[in-house]
Amino acid sequence: MSKTLVIILGPHAVGKMTVGQELANITQLRLFHNHMSIELARKLFAYTEKEWSILNETIRKTVFELFAKGDFPGLIFTYMCAFDEQSDLDYLQNMIHLFSSNGANCYVVELCADFEERLIRNKSENRLLHKESKRNLERSEAEMRNTSEKYRLNSYDGENLPFENYMKIDNTALAPDEVAKMIQTHFAIEGRAE
Repeated sequence: MSKTLVIILGPHAVGKMTVGQELANITQLRLFHNHMSIELARKLFAYTEKEWSILNETIRKTVFELFAKGDFPGLIFTYMCAFDEQSDLDYLQNMIHLFSSNGANCYVVELCADFEERLIRNKSENRLLHKESKRNLERSEAEMRNTSEKYRLNSYDGENLPFENYMKIDNTALAPDEVAKMIQTHFAIEGRAE
């Protein structure tokens, strides 16, 4: 069985984690959503302290190396990419290189959805259950608006991106399990053994 890395990109509350959960349910891949490291780091350090960033990145780097070099079917990672920041694209390329140099098939999925739909999803029970830092809804919504104004969190249609195996899905009107199935089918990711 070949090793697989699936990176799910998209802005706040687009459904990255929820789609990742559904994809993990139908494949043998394990989900490492970006808030798993964020929430742990914020329990120990303020977001503004340099130690927060060091811990967050150390956790991620360790997880990536363990999965890339270990005997696992693969990993799903969620990430909010600023498409206008070269450092974010380089970060993803380095992750892909780590996995591909260890024999993994690497796939990038970008999700996009209408902002109004994302505001609704921002309040979803599943999101708030797994992301403690999003439970202050007023602050979370303000962060969504501010970050969306500051960064370009979705690619332009037809934009030349540095990903070999890539798909973009508008999931405004799609259920997470539908999107997960689309990803599995498009990239022919092996299903979970019954």
